[in-house]
Amino acid sequence: MQQSATMKAIVQHAYGDADVLRLQEIARPTPRANDVLVRVHAASINHGDWFTTTGRPYITRAALGLRRPRVAVRGRDLAGRVEAVGAAVTRFRSGDDVYSETTAGSFAEYACVPERLLARKPANLSFEQAAAVPVAGVTALRALRDVALVQPGQAVLINGASGGVGTFAVQIARTLGADVTGVCSTRNVELVRSLGADHVIDYTREDFAGSGQRYDVIVDLAGRHPLAAYRRALTRTGTLVLASGHGGPFIGPLGRYLRALALSPFVPQRLRVHAAKPSHTDLVALTALIEAQAVTPAIETTYPMADIVKAIRHLAEQHARSKIVIAVRDSHAATTTEGDRSE
Repeated sequence: MQQSATMKAIVQHAYGDADVLRLQEIARPTPRANDVLVRVHAASINHGDWFTTTGRPYITRAALGLRRPRVAVRGRDLAGRVEAVGAAVTRFRSGDDVYSETTAGSFAEYACVPERLLARKPANLSFEQAAAVPVAGVTALRALRDVALVQPGQAVLINGASGGVGTFAVQIARTLGADVTGVCSTRNVELVRSLGADHVIDYTREDFAGSGQRYDVIVDLAGRHPLAAYRRALTRTGTLVLASGHGGPFIGPLGRYLRALALSPFVPQRLRVHAAKPSHTDLVALTALIEAQAVTPAIETTYPMADIVKAIRHLAEQHARSKIVIAVRDSHAATTTEGDRSE
């Protein structure tokens, strides 16, 4: 029987809160010469998905689309099985289990991904677990290994250790031989400790920036402290990596990033800004760590694709811990109509 040329996908035609997202039937993509068509089994949500949904900070619309998103289908992380390959693809064939970060389109039953971004799914992970890895795992790996240049024996603090990136950062810092301190809220202390953190600071009871302890590396995934506070908690030649942050509705954390970059040449400490890009090489490195059981994805909850509005709201409350996964393969929800997505 010939397969349908359509698929269910989460689409967005305007900026707003989570209610602008719709589960609809749309045309299935066709792979170009260097693309792989993946039947998506699972995807995961990242903070970038909230920025794309709302179009805030407004400066992001310069890349996303000024009045509405240029790309309608949401989502970046995916794990699934190769359905078809383009004529120039050499590393994959139909039936291979893969995972990847893509520029957009993972909240769908099928997605086209450039071959250069795909990696084989870790053999010891389910599709749901694998979907939690790409964006958060690569961000953490590059922040620690490539930006901070973490060395064995260094004292590393992860601020925001219970979040999607933070849960990977704690584990990866341990694989690099660091003495790891994780900062999180009370309810997440045991989670962060279970991931291998040598020390855990409950920020509701103690401010790491005022404790007098000094760290060789601080990876900031929360963005709640001024630069001066981070610098006080660093050693004289320590490194601060800003990988997330909050700010106003127009430029978000950009002002903070620019201040750090402007100050860095004039102080002995290294102040760096980090935003990871999709990378096959980094996914392969993460696969090795995962299959060696040195890194394991932490997942808080899984939603069916039909509940994308609830899932995005869960993330937006900023109380989510670890990763939120979207189950795509077994989604049987009917296509929604205008007005059906409100709660």
